[in-house]
Amino acid sequence: MEELIAVNIVIADRTYRVKALPKDEEVIRKTVKIINDKIIEFKTQFAGKDMQDYIAMVIIWYATQAATEKNNSVEQKEMLDGLQKLEAQLNAVV
Repeated sequence: MEELIAVNIVIADRTYRVKALPKDEEVIRKTVKIINDKIIEFKTQFAGKDMQDYIAMVIIWYATQAATEKNNSVEQKEMLDGLQKLEAQLNAVV
């Protein structure tokens, strides 16, 4: 079993120390970059809010993205299953 490593991340000018598997460190860092980039994007679009508002906006955006991707994945799987059934029926006829 792999040992967990400490990963220091910064989100919205706050530092957090999280434990993760070494193989997950790159994914964590990329995710943190996306989050910080979105905070900057929302700061330019919605001036005058406080940091908690921006973080909440990013959480809603990120959760919506994840839900959309999950729905698309389910739809793609259903479509693939349907196409495989259709292909099996065509092969049975020929």
